[in-house]
Amino acid sequence: MTEQERQGLELSGLTVTFGGLVAVNGLSLSAPCGRLTGLIGPNGAGKTTTFNACSGLERPSAGHVSLFGDDVTHLGPAARSRRGLSRTYQRMELFDSLSVRDNVALGREAGLAGKNPFRHLWASPKERVDTATRVDDALARCGLEDVAAELVGALSTGRRRLVELARVIASGSRMVLLDEPSSGLDSTETRRFGEIVRNLVANEGTGILLVEHDMELVMSVCDYLYVLDFGTLIFDGTPTDVHNSEIVRAAYLGELATHDAGDGEAVDVAASTGVS
Repeated sequence: MTEQERQGLELSGLTVTFGGLVAVNGLSLSAPCGRLTGLIGPNGAGKTTTFNACSGLERPSAGHVSLFGDDVTHLGPAARSRRGLSRTYQRMELFDSLSVRDNVALGREAGLAGKNPFRHLWASPKERVDTATRVDDALARCGLEDVAAELVGALSTGRRRLVELARVIASGSRMVLLDEPSSGLDSTETRRFGEIVRNLVANEGTGILLVEHDMELVMSVCDYLYVLDFGTLIFDGTPTDVHNSEIVRAAYLGELATHDAGDGEAVDVAASTGVS
């Protein structure tokens, strides 16, 4: 991987407005390859709008989006995908009437098709073998081999989230945006999801930008965090830095406070409410 490729995704002075509303205000952040970067903040902080600007669904009013060192500010989602960017959504985008294997294979096939749509209809024997190999690997990483032939629509929410992740893995994307991936997962499924994405970063050098409300997951998997409030970056640093930041706690809780636990011991409200 070249130094330019290691740059991953970078935002510089990103501003997104809707009429007179400033949803994201002058945001700059870096999500390099080989690092799991988190983007957190209260509801309405501008996290999803930022993701949409990163993937090309929203055009910024000002600022720049850079992918692997290239300015992609004015490129759409398909062009960014061809350059190695993938994302998931809060609402899962899966084909319920297709099998798990077919859904995962679509991730790889889309990557091979590139600019030529006819590649969706025809692939060389070598490409078919490559797709099958990558799909098998993605299914194994996500523990989905036992349901590979089942229809996605029949799976639990937790399994469906893993299918979505497996499709991203099979695509071979070097930069991945994960939007609320633990939504609908129980604690065991969330831990498993965290293990998979950590391994993806450590073993493949993939860059991940994660938006997530589950602070236990965020603190356990992220290497670096950016905190938004009302569309503005209010803090960035390591999980330990964020944990110790009064600015971050105030943004989440409205004020710093402790309460009496009933046995004379003061308990940190941030801990009791999941702001770790």
